[in-house]
This record gives sequence, C-alpha cells and structure tokens, in this order.
Amino acid sequence: MTHESINQSLQVKPSAVAVGFFDGVHKGHQAVIQKAKEKADELGIQSAVMTFDPHPSVVLKKGKINAHYITPLEEKEQVLASMGIDYMFVVKFDKSLAQLSPQEFVDSFFVGLGVQHVVAGFDFTFGHKGKGTMEILPELSHGRFTQSVIAKVEKEEDKISSTRIRQVLDEGRVEEAKTLLGRPYSIKGKVIEGDKRGRTIGFHTANMEIDHDYYLPKIGVYAVRVIHQGTSYPAMANLGVKPTFEGDREPNVEVHIFDFDEDLYDQMIVVEFHLMVREEKRFSGVEELKGQLVDDEAQIRHFFSDR
Repeated sequence: MTHESINQSLQVKPSAVAVGFFDGVHKGHQAVIQKAKEKADELGIQSAVMTFDPHPSVVLKKGKINAHYITPLEEKEQVLASMGIDYMFVVKFDKSLAQLSPQEFVDSFFVGLGVQHVVAGFDFTFGHKGKGTMEILPELSHGRFTQSVIAKVEKEEDKISSTRIRQVLDEGRVEEAKTLLGRPYSIKGKVIEGDKRGRTIGFHTANMEIDHDYYLPKIGVYAVRVIHQGTSYPAMANLGVKPTFEGDREPNVEVHIFDFDEDLYDQMIVVEFHLMVREEKRFSGVEELKGQLVDDEAQIRHFFSDR
C-alpha cells in the first residue's frame, strides 16, 4: 500500500476512496472501506482511504491539546494494508483546511486527486464548520464522481464507534473492544531496558517503549499475546505505574512471556490485549507481590488453555 501525504504535485491513479478519520478501523469503518474496495474492483481502478492527521480536535481546541488514538497513523496504515487497500491519503488537518468551504474541499481533495467514487459513513461531514454532508455531496460533485453512503453499523443496538471503544477500554473490557474492532486491541513498541526488578522475583519481563499517541486501556494486569517476528506467545502484562515501588509514575507496559527466554532488548513487539485479570494495586512487600503474580500467571495460563 502507498502512503501519500497530500500536496499540490501529487500524481495518483484514479481511485474509489473511503473518507473519514477511521480511528480504530473498527467494524463500522471496515464496512465503509470494504465498499470502496468493492467499487474500485467494479470500476477497475485503485482503492484508497483518505484520512486526516492530527485529529481535528487538536487543531480546533475542543478541550484537548494532544489526542490519543486507538490506532496511531502507522498502525492504521498497517491495518489498511492488511485489508488490501492500494493508497492511504493523509490530509494534514490544520486551520487553513478547517476554513475551506465544502465546495473547496471537494474540488481540492476529491476532484484534485482524480477520485471517481467517494464512500463515507452517514455522519461524515467536511468543510468549514462541518457544513458539507453526504446528503449535499452529489450537488457539490457536479457529476464529476459518484458516491455511496454507508448506514451506521450496530452491535447490540448501539452504534459501533471509536468513542464507544474508548469507553470500554477505559473500563478494561478489552474482550468487548475486540468484538467491536474485529481484532484484539493492540499496541506496538520497542523493548527497552527496565529496572530488572522482575528477575529478582522470578518473573523476567520485557519493558515496552510506547508511542504517547496510543489510547491505553485501564491500568491493570492483563492476559495478552505477544507477537514477535510473526510468532504469537501467551503472556501476562502489567499496564500501570507499579505502585509497590517508588519512582514510577508514568504508565508503562511490561510483559512476562510464558516459557520464553530469548533476549528481546531493542526489538519491536506487538502486545494484544485479551482479558483484564485485575486492577493494579499496592502490595505490602515483594513476597506478597510474588504470590499475586503466581496466581495471575495460573489464571492467565488457564484462560489461554481453552483458546
């Protein structure tokens, strides 16, 4: 898949494009993207996804300074590539973009890129103050491209949305997040040198350097799978600040991979979250902590033994 940042000299082949922010690339998003891919195949043209960076809330200052994403841009690109999409267009969202009229947006980003078909969700808006809607897009296209609107995708009568996924992550309900996403919620990062405390109590751990853009689930202990060089390993993960010890206040992730003794230092791993086992808590000492970790491992091994 080709990743293109939008600029005036960009030359691309005609495409059917799914447009939206698509944070999480969840099942609702997948319905929009799959429609664009089907239309591209039907028309014999390229399939594309048009997304935005950063999130509009960062630029429009709606109570946020930094945004955290279920799928940061690099991970979003990987998910789209796995879906067989040819192009990912990344439109820089800034104040000048926010000031474009709906017609200017259409002329610049649909017509200007040779788009022949636009697919978006029923609630997609564009242009100044979101005045452009899918309802008026046929009028703005002036016959230069066609369009499809995808109705909301529901699960148990609630709209599948990035907001809903963030809510279940806030509660540690990662198994529900998996249902909404169509895949396990995951984070990717490099293994870095830690404080080596785990070795002293029989639980060798890999500490992850995590991109600050990630929207992290609730602090706690999780049953996870660690993906390293294409192989998946069952593991336990602590997401938190390790309150039993002093000095750690920024949330971090450390994983103990079962029956694994390779050195992962400075290598990239992916951690898939499958079940929250318990909340993080402070222990009276190392022995109490070690006893709890033994219990956690037994519970997580049993969880994975049935899967």
